[in-house]
Amino acid sequence: MAETRAFAAIRHNHDRVKPRDVLTQPYDKISPAMQEKYYAAHPDNLIALEKGRALAGDTPQDNVYTRARRALEDWLARGVLTADAEPAIYAYYQDFSVPGAPERKLRRKSFIAVGRLEDYSAGVVHRHELTLTGPRQDRLELLRHTRAQTGLLFMLYEDPAFRLNRLLDQAAKQAPAVEFQDEFSVHHTLWPVADSSVAEKFAAEMRPKKIVIADGHHRYETALAFRDECRARRRAAAGGDAADPCAAHEFAMMAFVNCADPGLVILPTHRVVANLSGFDLVRLRRQTEGWFEWHKLSAADGRMSLPGALAGHGRAGTAIGVYAGSQGAAILRLRPDAAMEQLLPGLTESQRKLDVAVLHGLLLEQGLGISADAVAKESNLSYERQLDAALEAVDSGRAQLACLLNPVGVESVWRLALGGEVMPQKSTDFYPKMLSGLTIYRVEG
Repeated sequence: MAETRAFAAIRHNHDRVKPRDVLTQPYDKISPAMQEKYYAAHPDNLIALEKGRALAGDTPQDNVYTRARRALEDWLARGVLTADAEPAIYAYYQDFSVPGAPERKLRRKSFIAVGRLEDYSAGVVHRHELTLTGPRQDRLELLRHTRAQTGLLFMLYEDPAFRLNRLLDQAAKQAPAVEFQDEFSVHHTLWPVADSSVAEKFAAEMRPKKIVIADGHHRYETALAFRDECRARRRAAAGGDAADPCAAHEFAMMAFVNCADPGLVILPTHRVVANLSGFDLVRLRRQTEGWFEWHKLSAADGRMSLPGALAGHGRAGTAIGVYAGSQGAAILRLRPDAAMEQLLPGLTESQRKLDVAVLHGLLLEQGLGISADAVAKESNLSYERQLDAALEAVDSGRAQLACLLNPVGVESVWRLALGGEVMPQKSTDFYPKMLSGLTIYRVEG
């Protein structure tokens, strides 16, 4: 069973600081330029905790993690951060325009609570992506020092009748506690709901449900690892099993979104290829024509017509856009007679239907010789969320090939996750991101 509870969040004191000055995007979305911008925005910006600067003279006693702990303690001591007086469920709405389609104005509704951490084997919480060791270790070390979760785990649940959304709309009739627009023109609104009977309604609705991680796999697995460390310390201190099901480390801070929410948007993440010896688009076509139908775009309008052509071909099946600057552009359609079981034997039938899996398994690995290890190390591959940025990387000479994708559907994410299957890294980009620091959960007590 899924277990959710109200909690007394730590939040910024808006008599002292403005949300726009101190909140950040999630740590894994923060570029070096964004990091510097956040540092310059305000002395108490969350960046010192969320993704602090590593310095040349760092030591075990003074480093990015110890500085994060000191920053948190300082903010609490000075009243920059304060704990809410009562446990609450937090209604969280985001109003935004879809990138590339500014006329599409949407609202995504979620509620923030703490959810019980469950091993994947329990069949309650399901993942749709695998994680990398590096980010997990970084987040775990930060959690050990600060004992605080600043980022929201983005979780999906099924509620086709919109029962919980109606409860959220009741909360949204009150004056919000937080309301502002971030640097990407996303409007964020937060309402604490401290009525315990409402929290129990949410908990009762969630108990029989399955939950899928939309965004935050590394942070979820970090929370699991920290929970296990805390359990081990308790056992060692008590000389036996001293697990406390109500301990703070048994839970993590989560934002829950209904799969049927009309504001649930997934954007594609495009691949940019570089550092290949003797790359030639014509040779790539010869090597892959047995698997793909190549629909060449004219040299005159190849770049301009790519988005529309990719979307159009994608409605009929697997489609991948490729752009190699002066060498040309094309849409690759998987041939109906391609022997996928033989070509991608390590994947399930559901996985072989994913554009991103076909891109990695056939075009990148077998067509271009980019191994899975090289992908993990990003030796030849980088990622761009904006299509124009992927194309510009080629035109500027920083890359040789841009591989463009259509977005994955929410139903595919849900089906694969519940089936115990996973997608390649960076297959989904749920938009917009949920801000870090909007609510903070202390993992102690």
